[in-house]
Amino acid sequence: MRPGIIPLRPLGLGDILDGAIKLIRSNPKSVLGLSAIAAALSAIPVAIAQALLLGSTAAILENRTDPTAPADLPEMSFLSQYGGTLLSYAVQLVAVTLLTGVLTRILGRAVFGGKMTTGEAWALTRSRVPTLFGLVIVSTVALLAPMLLIVGLFAVLDAADAGLPAVVIAGLLALLSFVAYALFITTRLALAPAAAVLERRGVVDSLRRSWNLVSGGFWRTLGILLLTQILAGLVGTLLSFPFTLGGSLLGLLGGGSLGAQIATAVLIAVGATVGAMITYPFQAAVNGLLYADRRMRTEAFDLVLQTAAIEQRRQGWVHASADDLWDPSITPPGPVRHGFPDQGAPWSHS
Repeated sequence: MRPGIIPLRPLGLGDILDGAIKLIRSNPKSVLGLSAIAAALSAIPVAIAQALLLGSTAAILENRTDPTAPADLPEMSFLSQYGGTLLSYAVQLVAVTLLTGVLTRILGRAVFGGKMTTGEAWALTRSRVPTLFGLVIVSTVALLAPMLLIVGLFAVLDAADAGLPAVVIAGLLALLSFVAYALFITTRLALAPAAAVLERRGVVDSLRRSWNLVSGGFWRTLGILLLTQILAGLVGTLLSFPFTLGGSLLGLLGGGSLGAQIATAVLIAVGATVGAMITYPFQAAVNGLLYADRRMRTEAFDLVLQTAAIEQRRQGWVHASADDLWDPSITPPGPVRHGFPDQGAPWSHS
């Protein structure tokens, strides 16, 4: 059965990627509209900073023929160099967190073939916003905690007057260890936003839920997440490259004029927005579908979805109550034998 964006059975890689694309195609106004807003808010600060930097560089290069011009570029403060990027990251954190919650709610309905307006999705997601930001904070702290150990390690090496070879070896080992830890922790907690939105769980409970769902499928989940990052990066770069290239050339050749800087900022912002408005929902959809797949593989949740889809087909429409099916307290897991769903067993409402 495939009433919506995915077949109602444990999903393969192709099903997940295809379902993510179908989510965008089935709800283009809601999905792309929200993604464009989030992408633009994130892109504007860094685009302005890059335009100013390119304009300053162009002005210096144009004055090279003047013997009174400075030989080197003027020193720029940390804020002037990285302020736009830092502001962009802060805005991106807020925008993407809210976007992920809303898109996850839209995805929950799209699995059954139903659609949801932006207003309805926001109304259903609004109460989950504090939990989503709590997940971001806790996950970030958990991810960066090992940095304290790394700093302590180098402090000990410095106090012991360790030689350069020892410092290099320690640095490489610390870097490899941190990368392995980061991949492990982000994979284990990747499904927490979906659990928070669709199951209405709290911060700690959502993290625990994600940890348990990923158990038994860690390497598969990690592989799909890494592949998604690579695909999103390639697509985003291809879409934004013409605008970024044009803006950079205009900024360097514009002689530092105000008009050239404005045009540069606009082109760079448009390029970043075009790329991100596609990659943001794609990545959010993959995470949401991985969550659905893990529930189908570990809890026989596909039986719940199939039974609900049959009833919805009989009625001829998708009722809003379909959203409640994601809540395990309303639709408990089906029977499982030796870690695999009992496909022949019925399910019942609590």
